[in-house]
Amino acid sequence: MVSKEFFEALADLETEKGIKSEVFIEALRGALISAYKKQFEGGAGEVDVRINPEKNSIRYFTVKTAVDEVTDREKEISVADAQLIKKSYKAGDLVYEEFTPKDFGRIAAQTARQVILQKLHETERDNTLTEFSDKKDELLTGVVRKVDARNVYVELGKGQIEGVMLPQDQVPGERYEVNDRIKVYVKNIKSGGRGTQVLVSRTAAGFVKRLFEEEVPEIKSGVVVIKAISREAGQRTKMAIYSTDPQVDAVGACVGNKGSRVNAVVAELGGEKVDIIQWSENPLEFIAKALSPAKVISVTQIDEKSAIAVVPDDKLSLAIGRDGQNARLAARLTGWKIDVKSESAASRMEELRNIGREEEPEFAEEENRDAQE
Repeated sequence: MVSKEFFEALADLETEKGIKSEVFIEALRGALISAYKKQFEGGAGEVDVRINPEKNSIRYFTVKTAVDEVTDREKEISVADAQLIKKSYKAGDLVYEEFTPKDFGRIAAQTARQVILQKLHETERDNTLTEFSDKKDELLTGVVRKVDARNVYVELGKGQIEGVMLPQDQVPGERYEVNDRIKVYVKNIKSGGRGTQVLVSRTAAGFVKRLFEEEVPEIKSGVVVIKAISREAGQRTKMAIYSTDPQVDAVGACVGNKGSRVNAVVAELGGEKVDIIQWSENPLEFIAKALSPAKVISVTQIDEKSAIAVVPDDKLSLAIGRDGQNARLAARLTGWKIDVKSESAASRMEELRNIGREEEPEFAEEENRDAQE
């Protein structure tokens, strides 16, 4: 069955892996009971297993309830028979009677091996998960191990944790091949009934933020602060930045010498356009900058968190962007609703408003006359 060497192996595992032998023993006890019941299904009754590492022993017991009149022989034993085992037994007591399972040695050995392997796997996974618990929102390099119709599976760390990149976290147009080394952003770590899942992304705004932190020392040190990012992965990103040191040019720090820093990020993003915006405490000024690369003539607040931005006629399409992308990203970046108007359209609107204001007194006089009549 399970030999002395088995218990010695448990002691070695406790020393090497830091897994207490009690954890293995309790797991093995439950597994042996389950395996016995499975082998002798329909005739096993209740069984208990007692494991004693000090004596290198595993003992099996049937468990029955002492009753005055037996109606179920698999679960009950008469008080008289129970007292033959132990005189102190009385009705209602659980009676434990040791037995030796027939032909169960091979199954016990297999079960012990499976329990050890399973516990080792679980412990290594849990230990690795503990290491990953503080990796949320971090940038990691992984190796693509599997690609199916929907998901991409990335090996992280030392190969003990698998990151899953769902369809919404994959950049449109990017191709992922097995054994590719790719950078991913740890979006979330979820624990559930099916174990632990590490969700990774290449579309998250945080992915761009971490890439700039790698390339720009001023961001990592805190001198340059990323205030906001809006992104449509694979197409365009807008990033608002601010310098805590008046002597440090935030935009220049992110662009780098001859564009070296921003170009490195763009290369990792597969050519995605990146607009670096100087953040401003003045929301109207910030909106004007956010509509870059278009030049903005003026920004007027309409109501709370809503504004009209006026641009030269020949820059209207640039300010709005293809399918409205530039204006949409600017709105997300600033948190304001932005209505972009050409200079000529804005002038016509102003003229109509002026005409309306000029006519209002006449309308008021007519209304007064009508009321008097």
